Amino acid sequence: MPTLPESRIAALLAPYLGDALTPPDLVAQLSTYLDLLLRWNARTNLTAVREPEEIVRRHFGESLFAGRHLAPLLPAEATLLDYGSGAGFPGLPIQLLLPELRVTLAESQGKKASFLREAVRTLGLQTEVWDGRVEDLPPAPPGQVRQFNAVTLRAVDRMEQALDAARPRVIAGGWLATLSAEPARAGALSFALPDSASGRLTLQQL
Repeated sequence: MPTLPESRIAALLAPYLGDALTPPDLVAQLSTYLDLLLRWNARTNLTAVREPEEIVRRHFGESLFAGRHLAPLLPAEATLLDYGSGAGFPGLPIQLLLPELRVTLAESQGKKASFLREAVRTLGLQTEVWDGRVEDLPPAPPGQVRQFNAVTLRAVDRMEQALDAARPRVIAGGWLATLSAEPARAGALSFALPDSASGRLTLQQL
């Protein structure tokens, strides 16, 4: 039996998705993701949030909120790098919301990267998992820094240092997306996260 009924997951996500068009299997995929995350989290510390409804709201909902606002800003077949993906947030729910997006999940901690690979396999995705530092991503083409249409950061350690490393990975005209309680940067788009006292989504075009 799933941890939560799909109807309950859908209800919890409604404030974050608004009227966004979603794939027909989104909630079913998120239900599978939730059950896998809870099983792994019982033996590996992937997230400090352990209550299923809180995982759906804080991890899934906030990630989908970011994807919903990024979607109209990105070109067709866009690329996205999730910097310090952890247990996959926000990159993996964004991938489920926007299947045409080419997502790379970057996570240097081995156990978390192993979970990401298992999640990608279980969900039947083509999402790339990079199990190293973002600074060490292989160049494409050789001799150049690999860049993306969008780079996302959520709850990463040493945010300012991470932002300094993330900016060169964004193509000119691309977007840097952060989910944090920090004030919005000048000239950036900023959205208050639903059901959060201080959390914001900030989108900055570079």
